[in-house]
Amino acid sequence: MIEPHHSADRTKWVGQAAGWSCLAVVLACGENRLGAQDLGDLGKQVRDLQRQNEQFQQQLLEQQRLIEKLNQKLSTFETSEQGRSNQIQTLQNQVKELPPASDLLTAPFKAGNVIFSGEGGAAFIHQSPVGEFQHAQFLLDEAKLFFDAKLWKDVYFFSEINLVAREQQQGDDNLHMGEIYVDFENVSGLWGQERLVNIRAGRFYIPFGEEYQSRFVIDDPLISHSVTDIWGVDQGLELYGSKGKFNYVIAVQNGGNALFSGFNSDKAVVGRMGYEPAKWLRLSASAMRTGGLDVKQDQLSALWFGTGFFSPIGSGGTTTFHADLAEGDIQFRWSKTQLKGFGGAARYGDNDPAADNSRDIYYYSIEGIQNLSEKLYAAGRFGQIFAPKGYPIAGGGDFVEYALTPGNLTTELVRLSLGLGYHWSPNLVLKAEYTLEWGQLANGVRRDYEHMAGIELGFKF
Repeated sequence: MIEPHHSADRTKWVGQAAGWSCLAVVLACGENRLGAQDLGDLGKQVRDLQRQNEQFQQQLLEQQRLIEKLNQKLSTFETSEQGRSNQIQTLQNQVKELPPASDLLTAPFKAGNVIFSGEGGAAFIHQSPVGEFQHAQFLLDEAKLFFDAKLWKDVYFFSEINLVAREQQQGDDNLHMGEIYVDFENVSGLWGQERLVNIRAGRFYIPFGEEYQSRFVIDDPLISHSVTDIWGVDQGLELYGSKGKFNYVIAVQNGGNALFSGFNSDKAVVGRMGYEPAKWLRLSASAMRTGGLDVKQDQLSALWFGTGFFSPIGSGGTTTFHADLAEGDIQFRWSKTQLKGFGGAARYGDNDPAADNSRDIYYYSIEGIQNLSEKLYAAGRFGQIFAPKGYPIAGGGDFVEYALTPGNLTTELVRLSLGLGYHWSPNLVLKAEYTLEWGQLANGVRRDYEHMAGIELGFKF
């Protein structure tokens, strides 16, 4: 508040004092030698001083009124300033509730009820002539488009179109179908159990293990995958949900590699149970049976294994084959460090009337990621596959030679991958990697020429 400098009475007193002071000065200057004319002039001067005194008092009164108005305005200003402060605080709270800039960068495009998004990668890879990527070459490693639409309440449609995929054979320029399904979310909400039961129907990823959820370019910290690389897409029905620290998924699928048909009524059954006792720890256990697969019609399993498939190895009399798998996964997630590991076993069998071709395959993988700065990270992965009796395993070698050539069976395959990555944003990452891979065939021949060096730009929108 601005305090006034005087009151109205003090204003009048100051004016009178000023007038009499001026009169005293004039009288003193006259040195008592005033005549009639001088007295007349003196009277005129006194009247002028009185008028000036009145004007002075009027100015002081106007100033007093101005000060009072300023005080009123200041009071109003303080009140409005408090209102502004409240408004500013409200706006700040609203800003805090907005998603971070990184989330806005990764937000997909929308057109009406449909959400469009995509991801991909462009790479330069150098490998030996016997490797998966022969010689040195530029390649479009991956290009995917996603479409997501809400159909009704908690019912959604999702589709994935693969423009380019690493797993496509040389010369295959066709579009390939990825996931296409309808999701009925929170079905259990009908009886008061939130998110306990959700249902997915259509074509979706085989929910075995954990690696398939982060194997594509924008999510994988390295260019290569684990030496086991278990994943696949198949038609079927899936139930999934969570309760407290537990989550689960159960799926029934065709099991075979045929795109639109299942040639055996014995279906694949997959299950995974997860447990997250803390934010930094996740544990899960998975089990799967491919079901009986037709040698002539299915030919291969829908599940990928070792950069190949489960395929029949029996004689000409073999009509069906199958594989059963079990795996355990563990993940540690700290602020700057992540560690992942999994290990499991697979058992192959068929109905070959001429021989018992059953065999066990064991595998494991360990992966670490260390953030060196906000955007720069280092990553490493080490894994092995052991098949004591030998099995078709492509790994980083030529697919036809090691996965499809009868009798060319691998007993051991080891892969060590080291790399660096730099995230310009959540939508854009540059990765460099060097991978060593070695192994041995059932006939004793070494597989030591599949090392790889590469650099890749991953992106999504």
